Amino acid sequence: MFSSFFGVTDPKALNFRPVTSAFPPNELFGTLEPKDTEWACARGFITETHIWYNVLEDGTFLMCQVIHSSIGLWSPTIQFTCKVYKPQSGEHEWRSVSVSNFTCPPPASSGVTYDKRSCKADEFTIIHKDSTDPAIAESYNIRANLGQDLQISLVVSRPSAIPGWKLGNGPKGGFSYYGTDEAKPDGYVVHHFWPRTTCTGHVVLKGQALNATGSGMFVHAIQGMRPNLIASRWNFAYFSSEEQGGVSAIQMEFTTTPAHGKNGAGSGGVKVNIGSLVVGGKLASVTGETIWPGEVPDGANGLSRATHLNLFHDKDTGYEAPGGLTFQWAGPSLVPEAKGNVKADLQLDVGTYYAPKGLVQKVDVLAEIPYVIKMAVNYVAGTKPYIYQYYCPAKLNITAPKAVLEANGTEGDAKSTVSGFVFSEASFVS
Repeated sequence: MFSSFFGVTDPKALNFRPVTSAFPPNELFGTLEPKDTEWACARGFITETHIWYNVLEDGTFLMCQVIHSSIGLWSPTIQFTCKVYKPQSGEHEWRSVSVSNFTCPPPASSGVTYDKRSCKADEFTIIHKDSTDPAIAESYNIRANLGQDLQISLVVSRPSAIPGWKLGNGPKGGFSYYGTDEAKPDGYVVHHFWPRTTCTGHVVLKGQALNATGSGMFVHAIQGMRPNLIASRWNFAYFSSEEQGGVSAIQMEFTTTPAHGKNGAGSGGVKVNIGSLVVGGKLASVTGETIWPGEVPDGANGLSRATHLNLFHDKDTGYEAPGGLTFQWAGPSLVPEAKGNVKADLQLDVGTYYAPKGLVQKVDVLAEIPYVIKMAVNYVAGTKPYIYQYYCPAKLNITAPKAVLEANGTEGDAKSTVSGFVFSEASFVS
């Protein structure tokens, strides 16, 4: 974009560098540093978010999110969003609140100072703490008042045995870059994860107290460019089970717009997929895969892939929506005593237009974001971004070295199928 003003740029030059092509399979796990999850609060066209996903003991899904949106020279817009979904009854509560007086970090309290992993506003306070409990590495204490009928009090903790991760080590770990000059990129995408967490606390919804004990995950993500220029599609899956000593599977995939690819504008449609598997309360594998348009991947260097099945035309949104989704993982074991590869797959049947299964909501993105952001994004006329959100029981099939699954024997692989819940999103941007 800007680099072309300062010299002649080959129109067929590479203008997208995916993080999944920057590191070999045995170097996909990157150690998460404290600064990696600090709020950047950068200016420009940047969207940044902290999200806590939780599956509660009774199967209820609980999501809390803070979104920091910068639009050029305007003051940033900050939202706190919350979703509570009870699959047994179909009860669904979605709340999005534009907050006031956002501060990061919060001012010191009782002699305690905070870094930029903590933040507050009139409507909420989120405090990051390092733990003195050997079993717990760190936690977030979340307090939010989102109206007379919704209050949240939640502690989300990362076990010491399960490290946070980014794809690849070092300052460039986790980053995919846009533009012909990597040193001065036009934009970027980055994700940092706590792959499995515990949560305790409660939610008061319409006068009823909900016990918020369960397990979850946390992600810090930044889109360092207008979202409609970053990607045309997103896929996300989070699976959680209490079986096998605690199992979690995460996958995040985006597809670039036609403007960004291996050969400049018109060569886009690059799929970038990152993920991880927690098995037996241990981080078992981190996965990553790049799929370039026109190339058939063989999975020899690992597998991290989302696939839409049984497409149907959704007349509500205009998109070809999935009737099913599959998610696949394969990568080197990170468990020291278990050499080999860890593999997993998950398949969802989400039904049809007339008979959906597990569909929580079709989110009309432009109806949810603040007006100033909507205008700045400047979507192509007639385009309406939508997010399909699903939540349902699911089974994860795992193949791994026996030591990962704590199976009898030490040689060879073992197989296990675990039952749990999955939250998934299929996002159509353009």
